[in-house]
Amino acid sequence: MMVAQGRVEVMKAGKFLMYFEGDTSVLAGVYGPAEVKVSKEIFNKATLEVILRPKIGLPGVAEKSRERLIRNTCEAVVLGALHPRTSITIVLQIISDAGSLLACCLNAACMALVDAGVPMRALFCGVTCALDADGTLVLDPTAKQEKEARAVLTFALDSVDQKLLMSTTKGLFSNAELQQCLAAAQAASQHVFRFYRESLQRRYSKS
Repeated sequence: MMVAQGRVEVMKAGKFLMYFEGDTSVLAGVYGPAEVKVSKEIFNKATLEVILRPKIGLPGVAEKSRERLIRNTCEAVVLGALHPRTSITIVLQIISDAGSLLACCLNAACMALVDAGVPMRALFCGVTCALDADGTLVLDPTAKQEKEARAVLTFALDSVDQKLLMSTTKGLFSNAELQQCLAAAQAASQHVFRFYRESLQRRYSKS
């Protein structure tokens, strides 16, 4: 059995994009390619930075960990070699966290990169799965479902052949359950990529 939060929306807010996934929402913006500090300069590709800001307070260990996961995913698809010795910065502001936050951040980052015209070899998306005590698989779990779950797994997948770009897990699960969650995430990613296409078509048909 699989359940999902439902609502997925994206809206433009000035230079930023607001991405909604269920009741979780993230504001995303991309700056660059721009001048980079000499200490961070990479001679053959762009320097990619991700800044994740919590709803309140200063970034902590959890935010830094998510920043690293998002950066690794973006680096796998962004064609940084086209803009060597520059900086591309992705800024993500958490507005509300009702579950599946990392997946929402990944999707917001992808849409913001597309909106900014950053060249990529493929799109990517994040999908979170939760396994409850009796092994029921839940897609896009709420915060309550994540708290009660036996295991929570988040995958980042590309749009070309649903190749796995990144995964992070918490809790106990078997190898068979891991494969089940990955297959469910790959199937769900098709709906996310379709949403990307439809959102872009709606936006550019108005301009």
